Amino acid sequence: MIKDRIDTLRQAAKVSTEENSDKMWCVIAGNQELINEIVYKSISSHDRVQILFREHIIIKESFTNYKFDFIMLWGETNKLRELTYYSKEHGGSYVKIAPYYVKHESNIMLIVGSDKDVKKFVGNVENLKFDVSILFDDHTTGFIATDMHMGNKLSKMFKTFLEPLFNMNDIVLTTILISVKDESNIDKIKELSKNHKVFVIDFQDINK
Repeated sequence: MIKDRIDTLRQAAKVSTEENSDKMWCVIAGNQELINEIVYKSISSHDRVQILFREHIIIKESFTNYKFDFIMLWGETNKLRELTYYSKEHGGSYVKIAPYYVKHESNIMLIVGSDKDVKKFVGNVENLKFDVSILFDDHTTGFIATDMHMGNKLSKMFKTFLEPLFNMNDIVLTTILISVKDESNIDKIKELSKNHKVFVIDFQDINK
């Protein structure tokens, strides 16, 4: 069952917070322009931040493609704090993961997707009675790029006119960090994610 763990984690933060972690992980999601800037700032940080991977996601719905990027970083806490401030100022979402949580929480997994798809995914996880806790969540406020895939139904000129109107900020990305109590449910959750158009990062697969 999905449980709200915010109060519990605030209590835990008194013992081990991001400020007393020298290094940590961070995932930032947003439009391509934002993530390009994060990549540039990370590379120019003189080895203070390492880019673990970057993904470009396209979600097809009816006649529209929703496009966004996200990136996973590992590095110095102070530098990552700068990058997340920049992300938030430019409409991105982020989750920072201190080593404390990876060590003390069961089977950490991070989920990225549209707000609608993430909520549907979480609802179905709950319906299956998996014991999962949401540790952190964040949402984008900036625009997510979209384009149209209507084949020959619209003229090129009409598409050119319409496509800029689809770069709107009412498409919200959500990034959540979850803890899965029973390790045997991890593969089932990964499989479920494929049917809900969400991307899952299993921290057991991340090289520290």
